[in-house]
Amino acid sequence: MARARWDVAERREALLRAAVGRIEAKGVAAVRVADVAAELGVSSALVLYHFATKEQLVAAAFAHAAERDLARLRRVLDRRTTAVRRLRAAVRWYAPTGQAKGWRLWIEGWAASLRDPALREVAASLDREWKAALARVIAEGTASGEFTCPDPAASAWRLTAFLDGLAVQTTAYAGSLPRATMLEWADGALARELGLGSLDGAGAGAGTGAPPAPALPSHPPRRDAAPPAPPQTSS
Repeated sequence: MARARWDVAERREALLRAAVGRIEAKGVAAVRVADVAAELGVSSALVLYHFATKEQLVAAAFAHAAERDLARLRRVLDRRTTAVRRLRAAVRWYAPTGQAKGWRLWIEGWAASLRDPALREVAASLDREWKAALARVIAEGTASGEFTCPDPAASAWRLTAFLDGLAVQTTAYAGSLPRATMLEWADGALARELGLGSLDGAGAGAGTGAPPAPALPSHPPRRDAAPPAPPQTSS
């Protein structure tokens, strides 16, 4: 009897993985229950046994993908090291250059949630968990005196909003920014929220011999920008 329940759980997880793959490849609008079933060699009826509608399947697929990433985020933030080190690792992992959630999947989800209340609730709930996890560690670092942050929750909001926006830009316009620039900006955003001049020397890079972070540019370099005009001389 216990084995039968395990088989059901395994089958459900396989369906969710297949749905995530289809969403990333084709987008939410193009996903069909029949396609998910065909990928696993099962019937559409079996998919609908686990998920009564396509909308339920899509919402569950997003929740599945996000819970996997949340588990990884918790492991990063629960390490036995300074709050600055943990936050830097989390921000770099979450950033478009890191190994966090597939950004194509989430951009699709955000767009679809505008028309799907159930998906919107799933996305909003998981987003709150991301922010709460970051805010908790920011509060811990403030309490221990590592840095000063008057409003950890607001800082978590600003950090995730910045990284989300950067992810949309770099996913929609592939190659628009070098990886080094994105990491530099992510570090700079975190340093500003923590009231630090840079992350190195404040617990994040202590003992590593890493140089201080360079000053951040105010905007990305434009590849199509014309060279500056030479100065004019009076006749």
